[in-house]
Amino acid sequence: MTAIPRWSVKGDWFDTCNCSIPCPCTFAQPPTSGNCEGILAWHIRSGQYGDVRLDGLNVMALGTFEGNIWEGGTKATMGIFIDERADERQREALQTIFGGHAGGWPGVFANFIGEVRGVEFARIDFSVADDLASWRAGIPGKLVSSAEALGGPTTLPGQRVQVHNPGGSEVGPGAIATYGKSTADKADAFGFKWDRVGRSSKHIQFDWSGPDAA
Repeated sequence: MTAIPRWSVKGDWFDTCNCSIPCPCTFAQPPTSGNCEGILAWHIRSGQYGDVRLDGLNVMALGTFEGNIWEGGTKATMGIFIDERADERQREALQTIFGGHAGGWPGVFANFIGEVRGVEFARIDFSVADDLASWRAGIPGKLVSSAEALGGPTTLPGQRVQVHNPGGSEVGPGAIATYGKSTADKADAFGFKWDRVGRSSKHIQFDWSGPDAA
């Protein structure tokens, strides 16, 4: 087995799903309708796997689960897309990290996944506004996921609706989730198909590293 080098990745993650706002999963509670289905997107602002640079690369996934995934009684079924711009060494690194084989938080998150329907390489377009007013990611003909930041009559100008230290953060402990309302949540891949707007979305920055200390 190939030894895992030191690695680290930092960047942006967000999702769009079928839950009402706010998504109960953020608070480690069951999904609004008992089942969750949605799209997840990651953008690596800076990262490396040993001597392999991962800056600017993207990953997207879609999946579903029933019940409270954080209680350990259910597992998600997912399909994964990796940035087609990645060269052979970068692809191997991304699959090792996001597959949970390199430790760190993705190694923990992998325990919540029961089935992976497939892994494909695709063009992934990803953008997040500097002021977190909106975020978007997509794969032509397969996935579109976008949202605008949530606000209301008592939200201060330029400020965002945020949850600090959420109990069910998909990117790991100590997170700050910025809430939004989806403007697109459309999937047609790996046997999953849906198309909706106006449901939950949240953006969280991630900062992972590994492998874990022995």
